[in-house]
Amino acid sequence: MVGGAAAASVTNMDAQSQVLSVTENGDTIEVVVEAGATVSFCPAGCFVTMPSGDRETFDGSETIEIVNGGAVIK
Repeated sequence: MVGGAAAASVTNMDAQSQVLSVTENGDTIEVVVEAGATVSFCPAGCFVTMPSGDRETFDGSETIEIVNGGAVIK
């Protein structure tokens, strides 16, 4: 799932791939973020379940890093 310039982005700082569960417009998909990769998603707001199980609400402008399976929102 790749969005436009106003999309949220997540960078996986971990050594293994991580999976985010993203709910946008009532549809839920799994977004796989490979180790070291950055993925853009959620251009118009969404709910995200992080690999740690934490749930967050994004408006589409956030920058997130996954560190040790947890999210650091910048």
